[in-house]
Amino acid sequence: MADLSDVGNVLAGVISGFLYPNGTSAQSVPGFPVKVYPGWPDPATLDADMAAGAAHVSIFPHPNGRNTTRHPGDWQTVVAPTQTLTATVNGTSITIGGAVATPQTVAVLANGKPFVYAVQGSDTLNSVAAALATLIAAQVPGTTSAGPVINLPSSARGITARISAFGTVAREVRRQEHTVQVTVWAPTPAARVAVVTAFDAFLSDMRFLSMPDGFGARLIYANGFDTDKLQKASAYRRDSLYTVDFATTISQQAAQIAVGQLNTTPQVAGVDGSSAVFTTYL
Repeated sequence: MADLSDVGNVLAGVISGFLYPNGTSAQSVPGFPVKVYPGWPDPATLDADMAAGAAHVSIFPHPNGRNTTRHPGDWQTVVAPTQTLTATVNGTSITIGGAVATPQTVAVLANGKPFVYAVQGSDTLNSVAAALATLIAAQVPGTTSAGPVINLPSSARGITARISAFGTVAREVRRQEHTVQVTVWAPTPAARVAVVTAFDAFLSDMRFLSMPDGFGARLIYANGFDTDKLQKASAYRRDSLYTVDFATTISQQAAQIAVGQLNTTPQVAGVDGSSAVFTTYL
């Protein structure tokens, strides 16, 4: 989930990227360093840095905000599952390949029945094949394994194999809008202009921020003004106000479906509800 601290951290990272596009060794504003951070500056540190000719960019959220929830809370995939194992069917043989990693499951369908094995951290390709062969042999006699290969009898039919991995899904539980104050503190008016020019237009051109939870936050420029008279530090200040509309989310792990089960009951005139249920695995 994202909160105001995430908004500050993301904006600090974005602004740092504009000021230092090639890392700290090369900056957009030559001649003096610029510190970028979420929060309000420490007065003593600010005084010392202004005297040394350094500049600050602080990101501070205002207390005002409003609820802007408007989207349905549908689950969305934010981290797609990564399958590292493979299961290749060739006739009545299945070869387990790839790299062992958890959590993953290997599913085999044979003779209309499912056989599912949850991969363990201590497994190898050979042990995965052996475990599945043992499961299958209980209902399809004659099934064996040799190394990473599962061999079913020639009478086996409908053989398929699938890999299921886990990803992350999330959904919005609410959305809110807050005003965030981006402040440039500079030792001279010229330094203030140089710092502001290096990122202000680019930040205003951004329409959305990518938040850590995988959801987007709407970024809109609201207002800006200069302040030259400060009681504490000899700093020249520019405040830029942005509204950020971001989501609060919940997330959880979710597995890919390896085997689907469909139950059907015949609906025939004169037949009551005790009729047999037919199960089909997909």
